[in-house]
Amino acid sequence: MEISLQSGMPTYAGGLGILAGDTLRSAADMNIPMVGVSLLPRRGYFRQQLGHDGWQQEAHVDWIIEDYLEEIESRTSVNIEGRTVIIRAWKYCLSGGGGDKVFVYFLDTNLPENSAFDRSLADFLYGGDSHYRLCQEVVLGIGGVRMLKVLGYNQLQRFHLNEGHASLLILELLEQKRKLDGDAQVEQMVRDLCVFTTHTPVPAGHDQFPLSMIASVLGPEYSMAGCEDHFCFNNKLNMTYLALANSRYINGVAKKHSQLSRQMYAGYRVDSITNGVHAATWTSQPMQRLFDEYMPGWQMDNLSLRGALNIPTSSIQQAHQSAKKALIEYVNNSSHTGPDKKMDEETFTIGFARRSTVYKRPDLLFTDIDRLKKICAKFVRLQIIFSGKAHPQDREGKLLIQKIIGLGHKLNRHINIVYLNNYDIALAKLLTSGCDLWLNTPQPPLEASGTSGMKAALNGVPSLSTMDGWWLEGCIEGVTGWGIGVPSTLQNAPTQYLQEAGSLYDKLEQIILPLYYQDQEDYVDVMRHAIALNGSYFNTERMLNQYVTKAYY
Repeated sequence: MEISLQSGMPTYAGGLGILAGDTLRSAADMNIPMVGVSLLPRRGYFRQQLGHDGWQQEAHVDWIIEDYLEEIESRTSVNIEGRTVIIRAWKYCLSGGGGDKVFVYFLDTNLPENSAFDRSLADFLYGGDSHYRLCQEVVLGIGGVRMLKVLGYNQLQRFHLNEGHASLLILELLEQKRKLDGDAQVEQMVRDLCVFTTHTPVPAGHDQFPLSMIASVLGPEYSMAGCEDHFCFNNKLNMTYLALANSRYINGVAKKHSQLSRQMYAGYRVDSITNGVHAATWTSQPMQRLFDEYMPGWQMDNLSLRGALNIPTSSIQQAHQSAKKALIEYVNNSSHTGPDKKMDEETFTIGFARRSTVYKRPDLLFTDIDRLKKICAKFVRLQIIFSGKAHPQDREGKLLIQKIIGLGHKLNRHINIVYLNNYDIALAKLLTSGCDLWLNTPQPPLEASGTSGMKAALNGVPSLSTMDGWWLEGCIEGVTGWGIGVPSTLQNAPTQYLQEAGSLYDKLEQIILPLYYQDQEDYVDVMRHAIALNGSYFNTERMLNQYVTKAYY
């Protein structure tokens, strides 16, 4: 449904799109024959505008598609509610480090042959009601398979579905195989083609559509008869179970997430491949120059980043300060919701940037404001940069943004807090490379993986995070960063919340801030280990190698 390729292309909403883009970049680097397919959101996700009161408003994003994508002449079509909907594709070329290429095709219905409603299916990411969403998924799943065939991709060995958004491609593959081979072994043939990755650890995060709506939108060509026991429940088609029941390989995106998924999807074998990030994309220029000097070829051999342990701490610190200077200059010259006072390059800077939603708990740091004030008074210098969008329909997420902005003004005398507008790829690069500490506070066990801390690690920025998602695998206490609390399966227990807040304050006051201000060489050694141990492993080169060996072949 989303793929992130450039900052100027609003073809992604968040982490799932970033991961898809990073995966395809690594495929190009590694010369893996892969093609990407997504919808073309002509009006983007949205541009975030934060008012004086801290309330998020959404504005449409207008972008010139032709500046980024090449229109393909070929056309295909799908049937939606008895109407023929014409689909065209736009092509983007990703070039790998060795010159190999991977193509990404964006599907577009904004054509004069289509009705106004059908043309609008190419307008928004995750927009509209369930009917609009189902029609989009017809274009993506069924239309995507047909477009690939029209474009000459006739020998595809695997279809990799990320979440259930494209699961309708399974119905199209079944129909195509029946026409060619009859009914014998068709289901197994399609199952052998499909790989499914689930990214969501809660049942509510999966698309379901009433069977009456499915019948109306898809028509008689795709019948759900006889499927009730496999992926239709309570008179609804569950897109996740459609993918689960028809995939040769299924995985979660971290070890803990896979364990939870096996419990949630009883009867299915769910393997684990932990997410990663594209190292060359997310490493700052100062760090890249340093890596080039000490570990030549690291961009095409991420494991060689283990050699970061041989880089002098003074060189790590100098490269980090260059990235930090760029971030602080951006903050001081940008429009944000913080106080008027400037941020300082010499002050310990905490970064927190991700989608604003309740389970991410961006306000955990403010659980005990009096204690936070005492910590600030003790060390004098502390500043925090927040950023992140709330989904337009997530009122609670918007209230969290407003709360943090309000606290920033309330605590102005004690701590410098800003909330930056319109979090995107460019801003993420500045934040994950320029902060001194990356804060992550999701409510366990609701974080499937998370990847922002991986980006920070590549830049020598250690994490302070609750023990969930990828951090259960990446945290070596005091070596690559620090954990908040202990691993837990509790959900929203008040005692857990208070214990984790206390742990957060303890780590800041007793370990992290003293280390940074009183023994900076040891702090930089933690930074160095974050690169060598986490940067060398939590990347899409390693991740894609695992998909190739475990899922694709």
